[in-house]
Amino acid sequence: AIIGALVALSIVALVLSLVRVEDVALPPTVKYGLVFDAGSSHTSLFVYEWDSDKENDTGVVSQTLSCDVQGQGISSYANNPAEAGRSLRECLDRALQVVPAEKQRDTPAYLGATAGMRLLREQNSSAAEQVLAEVAKTMQGYPVAFKGARILTGEEEGAYGWITINYLLDSFTKYSPKARAWLRPEAAKIFGALDLGGASTQITFVPEGSVLSQNEASTFTLYGYSYNIYTHSYLCYGQNEMLQRLAKELIVVSSPSTRVQHPCYPKGYNETLSLSSFRASPCTDGDPRLPPGDSSVTLEGRGNASACLAALRKLFNFSACGQSQDCTFDGVHQPPLRGHFMAFSAFYYNFKFLNLTEGQPLAVVREAIEGLCARSWEDLSSSYPKEDPKRLPKYCTNTNYILTLLLDAYRFNESSWNNIFFQMKAGSADVGWTLGYMLNLTNMVPAQAPARVKGHRPSLWAAAITFIILTLVLGLAALLL
Repeated sequence: AIIGALVALSIVALVLSLVRVEDVALPPTVKYGLVFDAGSSHTSLFVYEWDSDKENDTGVVSQTLSCDVQGQGISSYANNPAEAGRSLRECLDRALQVVPAEKQRDTPAYLGATAGMRLLREQNSSAAEQVLAEVAKTMQGYPVAFKGARILTGEEEGAYGWITINYLLDSFTKYSPKARAWLRPEAAKIFGALDLGGASTQITFVPEGSVLSQNEASTFTLYGYSYNIYTHSYLCYGQNEMLQRLAKELIVVSSPSTRVQHPCYPKGYNETLSLSSFRASPCTDGDPRLPPGDSSVTLEGRGNASACLAALRKLFNFSACGQSQDCTFDGVHQPPLRGHFMAFSAFYYNFKFLNLTEGQPLAVVREAIEGLCARSWEDLSSSYPKEDPKRLPKYCTNTNYILTLLLDAYRFNESSWNNIFFQMKAGSADVGWTLGYMLNLTNMVPAQAPARVKGHRPSLWAAAITFIILTLVLGLAALLL
């Protein structure tokens, strides 16, 4: 019996030595990234995740969490920088709830500040630096890989928004169930991007031919292909700064009166402004035409759509282009428009209020805006009791401004208007610059090869285990007998 058991063990050892040992690939690990969008009016945090084995060196990124920071944008804390850092804590705590503890130390965390901080830097560079320092201090106190808090250029903001849109619309790559691979769609439809924030607006698209000005050109390599795009950002042409600039112009024209007619505000609505409020931003500060002192002026709504459009057009310098065809306003070069565009941020929110279906003709849009402007403040406030009372009287101004910006400034027309799609989400992800920023950052991280361990082929290993069990059973039975 003992001899039989020894023979059986020898056979087992022989079988195991014949079973081929080979490398076995483990599933790719999941990585995470945090990006704060510190805009002029508010801050949001987005958490993204992607597999470590990237497709053609660009991660396939998805949105895991979005969190709105309470309060205004970080630029509003110029006089209290420490509060800018503290305002981020609630969203950072939420982010740590979705990122596994063992992944947190390796999770890159970024904060990108946009036009609000660009304006603050122009006005008070030391205050801007202090705000960024406090933000960085807060983020460094969390168990994440803090990579920096910085102010993005307007062109970066436009370019990353363009990347986000085309990524979410599968313009760069699309998964093919048949091929079981990510493929670049044939004749990929690349969308342009139209972004309207509180302090700036951006236009980005792929032009026909090359971009003449290097200051407005960006090149990206995504999923193995290079893209040359035109992008330009207009500081002081964001929605909030536009409202202030318009109010300033109306006050200057009516000076020294303390009651000024506002053609864009609804009848029956009054708003009182202090002249000092115009000195809080570089967009309206330093105008010698403004009356001195800190007196107040009351804006009285008149609800006149045509007069509103005429007043808004005066905010643009269309004569600076001369006879140039490739020029929009303020002397800025722009190639001819090309392709379809997605308009997001304030473009989307204002047109959503009009309650128009997608693809409405321009004539229908104009009629809806005129009807909105003709409604009194009493009518609007009673019809939309849940709407923010600070935002509601501004919709006539905002929608007319969007028409002026798109048609007169960016030079869309009756036919190309139908190429604009107003959206804020694509799939389950928010449209904005942060996802594009994250995608571009993953391109700078080398693709990680799947982890490998030494292992046996499953079929042979199963056979070996079965043989061992049978041999031991027979050896034990022989010993007992």
